[in-house]
Amino acid sequence: MTPAVPRAGDRRRGRALAVAITTVLAGGLVVAATPAQAAPTPEPAEPTFVDGLSQSVFTRVSTEWINQEAWVESEVDSDRDGKLDLVHVDVSRVPETAAGLKVPVLMEMSPYYAGGSQVTNWPVDHEIGAPPSEKDPWPAYNPVNRTSPTISRSLESTWVPRGFAVVHAEGFGSGWSEGCPTSGGLNESLAGKAVVDWLNGRATAYTSTDRTTEVSADWTTGKVGMIGTSYNGTLPIGVASTGVEGLDAIVPVSAISDWYNYYRANGAVRAPGGYQGEDLDVLADYVYTRFDQQICQPIIDELRANQDRATGDRSAFWEERDYLANADRITAATLVAHGLNDWNVMTKNASDLYEVLKANGVPHQIYLHQGGHGGNPNDTLLNRWFTRYLYDVQNGVEQLPKAYVVREDRTLTEYPEWPDPAADDVKLKFRPAAQADGVGGLAVSRDPNKAFEDLVDDASLRASTLAAAESSPNRLLYRTETLGTPVRLSGTPSVSLKLAVDRTKANLTALLVEYPATGAPKIITRGWADVENRSSDAVTEAIVPGTAYTFDFDFEPKDYVFSAGSKIGVVVMSSDYEYTVRPAPGTVLKLQPFSSDVHLPLVGGMDALQASLRAGR
Repeated sequence: MTPAVPRAGDRRRGRALAVAITTVLAGGLVVAATPAQAAPTPEPAEPTFVDGLSQSVFTRVSTEWINQEAWVESEVDSDRDGKLDLVHVDVSRVPETAAGLKVPVLMEMSPYYAGGSQVTNWPVDHEIGAPPSEKDPWPAYNPVNRTSPTISRSLESTWVPRGFAVVHAEGFGSGWSEGCPTSGGLNESLAGKAVVDWLNGRATAYTSTDRTTEVSADWTTGKVGMIGTSYNGTLPIGVASTGVEGLDAIVPVSAISDWYNYYRANGAVRAPGGYQGEDLDVLADYVYTRFDQQICQPIIDELRANQDRATGDRSAFWEERDYLANADRITAATLVAHGLNDWNVMTKNASDLYEVLKANGVPHQIYLHQGGHGGNPNDTLLNRWFTRYLYDVQNGVEQLPKAYVVREDRTLTEYPEWPDPAADDVKLKFRPAAQADGVGGLAVSRDPNKAFEDLVDDASLRASTLAAAESSPNRLLYRTETLGTPVRLSGTPSVSLKLAVDRTKANLTALLVEYPATGAPKIITRGWADVENRSSDAVTEAIVPGTAYTFDFDFEPKDYVFSAGSKIGVVVMSSDYEYTVRPAPGTVLKLQPFSSDVHLPLVGGMDALQASLRAGR
């Protein structure tokens, strides 16, 4: 059965609201007129806005809300059973919606609501290009009902009293949803699209999985926002990339914009931090919690066969999971949020998304904080965003600064844009190590010394150990002179390394490190590459042992202030214990410092750096 589809462009809109709207704009205070007969406290309650923010005027008693569940029919049959997959949803809305009030929707979609299975990750202690064909088994998952009739209570206590309906949706293959998990495959985006379509009268939903009784969403305006963290924040990007009408605002928090950048880096098989050996199939196995535990096994087996842990190359399989390939379809106003120290979903995912939003003229803001994985923008930022784009309240958000960065001292600082427009590329050249300390230099000018420098791979050593070592045969270190004043980095640093390898395969890792006047060094950001992917992450090019090649690759984007009294350092190493495949030790990399350099996006550019270095002498 295909979904019932009204004519194109049909969207439900609410009745006129007798509301008082007070909003602060750039030019001063603007107060919208209110009807002369309006009561001070409307009965029943109506959406109310003060200073451009939604107010909690509806009942906070959840037992007085209307709570319901439904199964929305999608446009895909990802479990291949001959029927269109159903998406399980629950809805919480204020009682006024039963009397004609129409409200916008905040939706959180997740494959995690029903829990997860006890999966095992892939072994990583093996030679590059020779992954094992099997991994340790794990206990069979025993499905239990955790999500019917209520999937979750997240978001409800904050947003339902403000006049938003809250919808939770279970990802394909999880809980009471049908379909299969594919770790970012198109079907998962279409699952969320189906819910947005239902909320706009373009798709069919049922009161149960037997598909006999239909249920409509005639209580909503059809304006939908999505929010969530990690996978729950990734799905809003995927749904937005379908171009679905009605998804008007999203807030992806610590979210993936390209799944290749989650599990790979420049041709290297590189794990998300804390999850060594995880891959697309492992995650799909984890979230596969629907009651039928057999129907999706062939689909997950296909993930295993196609993810390619041997070459690490980007492919059409991975391209399906790159939402930015369809960035021109994203029109939802997007408030990006990410932790600057998130080594699970790394900052490249946020930065790349943000750049395409800017390039395409999509309403955008970014919130960056000093934490790791997770961390929502503060309530004022969220309220202002959803009030503007879901209730159409002209609260002046477009005129506000675009970037909000929680600084190292935990101060929330506003910037006109991110990266900071005042940041310029600063190129620093490597200088060979002096005999006295074994530490090379980073400087504006090139040293005439043509010495080569070797390092020997040892994947058993952690990056933090190598960065802190006074000397080591397993890494090379290059540092600036002492900074006399703080220097701020804003954007994506990169490195260019000319080196030779004594064999045909090797990992390549670079660290950007702050070396303080006292105390342990701090790894600010990292970058990785496979030496067989020097031209493209999609093409394996064999290298000739002993022949030098140039390898250009990015570090993860950052916003960081190097303190006065510190030095900026670059560590070059091979395997990274926490992130890459870990081959047997012994691979030798021979670097040409006189042909290598690092690029740093520094606020104030070269002038700021040189002034800081002069002050430090």
